[in-house]
Amino acid sequence: MKPKRLRADVLAGLTTSFALLPECIAFALVAHLNPLMGLYGAFIICTLTALFGGRPGMVSGAAGSMAVVIVALVVQHGVQYLLATVLLGGLIMLAFGLLRLGKLVRMVPHPVMLGFVNGLAIIIALAQLEHFKSGDAWLSGAPLYLMAGLVAVTMAIVYLLPRLTRAVPPALVAILGVGLAVYLLGLPTRTLGDMAHIAGGLPTFALPDIPWNLQTLHIIAPYA
Repeated sequence: MKPKRLRADVLAGLTTSFALLPECIAFALVAHLNPLMGLYGAFIICTLTALFGGRPGMVSGAAGSMAVVIVALVVQHGVQYLLATVLLGGLIMLAFGLLRLGKLVRMVPHPVMLGFVNGLAIIIALAQLEHFKSGDAWLSGAPLYLMAGLVAVTMAIVYLLPRLTRAVPPALVAILGVGLAVYLLGLPTRTLGDMAHIAGGLPTFALPDIPWNLQTLHIIAPYA
């Protein structure tokens, strides 16, 4: 591997890792899951994609669209049914790949894709407003100014840094820079540790603890 390619891959890996960490936790909370499940899922998907993916530019990771879709399943039936849904979804995708049915996605109308993506963006944007609350009350005074200021600085780095240099990914600089500033200055703001308890080792292999019958298939098939 050429040194230039290695440097680009290392920076891309660091950026993806730091960006995925808050995303995985946030999407897990949206889906009413333990944040560790989000971290496990992202780690496994990224590793498998890197090792067995068919294209060098393939990107896989946490997806807000999945969190929005599966939240009803988790609330109504529990986490074990979600695990079975993931297995069934993987089998369906494998079958589509073997049968070369991926080209069917061309039949999806472009306005439908635009509506889906923009609707998802609205859902994610509205979810961010919860971070401007303390309990049921909106932030005010110094806490509000601090939160808004950190958000503005982070967004400014992501938007403006590419105009100055492309040597390092702007998202990586924003996450590390603002995070380090908060830590060194002791700014009183929430961290990922405040959002959920995160501790544990590697996951263990186990089949979902559910009845393997047609009723279960009827429940998980629409989500898969």
